[in-house]
Amino acid sequence: MASESDRLLEMYRKMVTIRTFDQRAVEEFHAGNIPGVVHAYIGEEAVAVGVCSALRREDRITSTHRGHGHTIAKGADIRLMMSELFGRSNGYCHGKGGSMHIADFSVGMLGANGIVGAGMPLATGAALAAQLEGGDRVAVSFFGDGASNEGAFHGSMNLASVWKLPVIFVCENNGWASGNSAAATLSVEDVSVRATSYNIPGFTVDGTDVLAVYEAAQQAIQRARDGQGPTLLECKTYRWRGHSESRGNPPDPRPQSEIDLGPAHDPIATFAAQLTARGIATADQFRQINDETAAAVDEAIVFAKASPLPKPEDALLHVFAP
Repeated sequence: MASESDRLLEMYRKMVTIRTFDQRAVEEFHAGNIPGVVHAYIGEEAVAVGVCSALRREDRITSTHRGHGHTIAKGADIRLMMSELFGRSNGYCHGKGGSMHIADFSVGMLGANGIVGAGMPLATGAALAAQLEGGDRVAVSFFGDGASNEGAFHGSMNLASVWKLPVIFVCENNGWASGNSAAATLSVEDVSVRATSYNIPGFTVDGTDVLAVYEAAQQAIQRARDGQGPTLLECKTYRWRGHSESRGNPPDPRPQSEIDLGPAHDPIATFAAQLTARGIATADQFRQINDETAAAVDEAIVFAKASPLPKPEDALLHVFAP
């Protein structure tokens, strides 16, 4: 069994892996090597790692269009992820899904999703399956502040409450739904208060503090495992880059003052300071983890670039169930 120090350093490593993976994905996209679109998770690493570190491998999660962080935090292979981004046949979806549709059922990752809010009904269904299977498996749905205005949000929360399903709804509130400010589109300041309408607990935490997210997630997950039903957990965080990476770089609609808030609340720097203050890690240890992570992402890119493209005759494979 891993020690507390080892567990915390593994959380740091996963946060750095997510950051490095998406930084390199952005670079490769703008170099013309990645087709389609990329939505960077840079700045939100504490949410994915905080929640997924409290889960077991067999627990299930659903993700969003900005899903690299959740996928890595749940334990997916970054080589197969990068291959999928590059559209290669040995990627998770054989090069057919790209950035927004990565799934790895073996680690409980039921899939990223390009449709806003679409993961919530899927996680609710996964929670119903867990309830019917017996045991104490749980499901988690990650979604953004904009998705909390969708019907899927309200329908999923209502049904989960009525049936006391073991599901945790995790809102990653970065203040912006695409180019629309949450302040202009939400009827409430905190998404978590909407839990009241469905008679379930709702909490808001600092989404840039991985330990705060972890502790809140632990409580919600244990509540679900104990058969007490769902929880709405809102994590307030910052998106460092625009909504998506685009050719030609259209202007970011956010005011510069808001863009600057992200690096000023860097979750990785915050966590490193916490670990240093507790005597768990030194600058040399952080440097070693950073270097190892960079090497692993470099290797994933080399692997992806050397992987084969899908064949035209494979277009109709994996379309229909056996």
